[in-house]
Amino acid sequence: MTHIAVPKTYKLFIGGAFPRSESGRTYEVATPKGVFLANAAKASRKDARDAVVAARGAVSGWAGATAYNRGQVLYRVAEVLEGRRAQFEDEIVRQEGVSASAARAQVDEAIDRWVWYAGWTDKFTQVVGNANPVAGPYFNLTVPEPTGVVAIVAPQDSSLLGLVSAVAPALVSGNAVVVVASETFPLSSITLAEVLATSDLPKGVVNVLTGSPAEIAPWLASHADVNALDLVGAGALDWIDLEIAAADTLKRVYPPENGPDAAAPALSRITAFTETKTVWHTKALI
Repeated sequence: MTHIAVPKTYKLFIGGAFPRSESGRTYEVATPKGVFLANAAKASRKDARDAVVAARGAVSGWAGATAYNRGQVLYRVAEVLEGRRAQFEDEIVRQEGVSASAARAQVDEAIDRWVWYAGWTDKFTQVVGNANPVAGPYFNLTVPEPTGVVAIVAPQDSSLLGLVSAVAPALVSGNAVVVVASETFPLSSITLAEVLATSDLPKGVVNVLTGSPAEIAPWLASHADVNALDLVGAGALDWIDLEIAAADTLKRVYPPENGPDAAAPALSRITAFTETKTVWHTKALI
């Protein structure tokens, strides 16, 4: 019996499920030479709103997990990604038109970044928190807390590494994420979503939208239930207008980055989406 190949359907990833766009729209994804690869779902503003609802519902549970547990989950993502590296390498070669060795290097670096950020989950609080000297019989402690729901426009010139580099640091402190993947190279983002769905990550913590950042980003920037906006991959957009829209709801905004080092691993990418809480407590009287 002749085997009939089953082409993969690339959908969205919202609330732990893989729905098609509510609009029913798709767009063609092709190689750099114009050869058709697949149809990807083209997310609408309704899909963006659904993703924000899912992220908001997941924040408390993810932020309330122990730092050690969050680190275990992020490390598990690296483990599962390692097991599916051949699929990622194949998709990167076909989408980006790079060599097999370049694709392998990109997957290696993506795995390394998950591991790197997993290691920070139970350490960054000690680095950026503080016991403050104060006058009087008090303890004064400063600790970082997650911002909440973070909307991200991922780097558009990378299918996997840019996405991982933007999403992973936001998860370290306990944020939930809505990310708009690369419009040109979206296939690896949904394959990564499959990894996340099988890596003990609670549903809704990461939501992946494919389609046009120019269409989706303004709705996320103005959404009142989004707490922060990472425009690392929005350099080609009118990002000043996005920043203005975000200001209406007092969002924290991370500006675009360009070049091969965009979203490079750094502690500052973790702290960019944290809030500082200072607690006073009386000392015991002896």
